[in-house]
Amino acid sequence: MFRRTCLASLAAAVSLPASVALAQPKPDTANIWTLQDENASISAGRVTDRLYTNGLKLGWMSGTDQVPDFAARLGRSLWGEGQQRVGIALTQQIYTPIDTSISPADPYDRPYAGVLLGHFSLLSDTDDSRSVLTVSLGVVGPASGGEALQNGFHDLIGQSKNRGWGSQIDNTFAFEVLHERTWRLPIAQFGALETDALPALTVGVGNLRDYAQVGVSFRLGQGLDSDFGVPRVRPGLSGGDAFTPTRPFAWYVFAGANGQAVAYDLLLTQSIFRGGPHVSPVWDVGEMQAGFAVMAYGMRLTFAYVAQTQEFHGQSGGLHQFGSAALSVRF
Repeated sequence: MFRRTCLASLAAAVSLPASVALAQPKPDTANIWTLQDENASISAGRVTDRLYTNGLKLGWMSGTDQVPDFAARLGRSLWGEGQQRVGIALTQQIYTPIDTSISPADPYDRPYAGVLLGHFSLLSDTDDSRSVLTVSLGVVGPASGGEALQNGFHDLIGQSKNRGWGSQIDNTFAFEVLHERTWRLPIAQFGALETDALPALTVGVGNLRDYAQVGVSFRLGQGLDSDFGVPRVRPGLSGGDAFTPTRPFAWYVFAGANGQAVAYDLLLTQSIFRGGPHVSPVWDVGEMQAGFAVMAYGMRLTFAYVAQTQEFHGQSGGLHQFGSAALSVRF
């Protein structure tokens, strides 16, 4: 199913006429702040820390009139004309084994890992496409603060600590360069209701993760030209933090899927970049997601429920499920 969906979205993307990329939206001088959390406790299954446990993001996106000249020249050389923005974000992600009750951790289970990254992005929008280039720099390991945040929160709410953090991945410098293109393809209109498809292609390279991703989302609602889908913490399929409401109240519901071909993952694989705990990764990873977005009064509230296939051999428990919620505010 994932492979068929991915191939369909790729075919739709490459068939777009070249003239589409020439249309530009109006300039937008608003700055946008986004606060986001992804958590495995938001799940249809038993609430527990497992696998991708939590992801936090605080992001800022500039107005289209605040792009430095060197960045604007780079954007035009990569994508031609478009309304550009620059962005900065800080993310922290926590990964744990399925069994967090033992110490040291099971060597055949996912290693404990915290990831702290700073992201620097250049974005270019046309009326029907969004292009993003992101450079991410940070650290994997104790310096990320993953253990302190997780067990500190457990103390706060009266839960027992996860005991195996002593065997987490050691401090390792991490970097990644990501390029993504998303297209917005109107499908049909039913009275006041609009529908569209958002095929997307993503490539990420670096010592954190080397992967290619293809996906598509389908939406139903009003004001679909206000954004390019809901934001996600990478490597999730993300529409990005920037949005420009085209009506006083915009909304949509969506469903989509993506497939990833993963050549390397620092959080799973022992290699020249690190020793220590590791498992055997699965090279093809799929996700399904569904949710909604609401835009009003200069704010956007989004939610996505995500189900993910196994990322390493021996992963038990079926699909890994988590929720992703974000609030973005324009100033």
